[in-house]
Amino acid sequence: MTELSDTHKRISEKASELFMQYGLRSVSMDDIANNLGISKKTIYQYFADKDELVNAVVGSIIQHNQQICDFDRSEAKDAIHEIFLAMDLVVAMFRSMNPSLLFDMQKYYPGAFAKFAQHKNDYIYGIIRDNITRGIREELYRPEIRVDVMARFRVESIIIPFNPEFHTKVKEGLADIEEELTYHFLYGLISPKGYKLTQKYQQERIQKLQANA
Repeated sequence: MTELSDTHKRISEKASELFMQYGLRSVSMDDIANNLGISKKTIYQYFADKDELVNAVVGSIIQHNQQICDFDRSEAKDAIHEIFLAMDLVVAMFRSMNPSLLFDMQKYYPGAFAKFAQHKNDYIYGIIRDNITRGIREELYRPEIRVDVMARFRVESIIIPFNPEFHTKVKEGLADIEEELTYHFLYGLISPKGYKLTQKYQQERIQKLQANA
């Protein structure tokens, strides 16, 4: 049972790595098998077809990111700090993500895309809405903000960098685009009190990135 579980995990992890790097459509089952040094027949012992494998990979990524996000939310000092933690998570993920990934999923793997859409519209929307509500309560965000409008706006803006009409015309990587959009969103929320705290966190983040460069 352990050997079966290990092989299943190895296939899922290698597929995830290749999908993130090259997109979903351009990676074949042969590519995954060759990279693992196993036969394609072995992969089919664990996954009926590529659709099932893509579904499994997307589900695993969603679950992993939700666990990290839930932990970061519990550790966040305040609403603004929570956004900075979320930005670090998303930017790190986007640095290794092929821009065609979401488009491939939507066009060729509707089952996996439906899973992602539910995650986006339920889980991500919920944490953003809670964050805005928290920020208003902490007096770090402007009290007149229309919470539902801004939460939905933010949910949709997260996937803007994947739009071919957008990313093909902007000479920036996914991670840099997402970082800029996150700052734009945050600065649109904050109160004067929140502005000072945002500047503090931003400077600390810059120093940390420079130290790790």
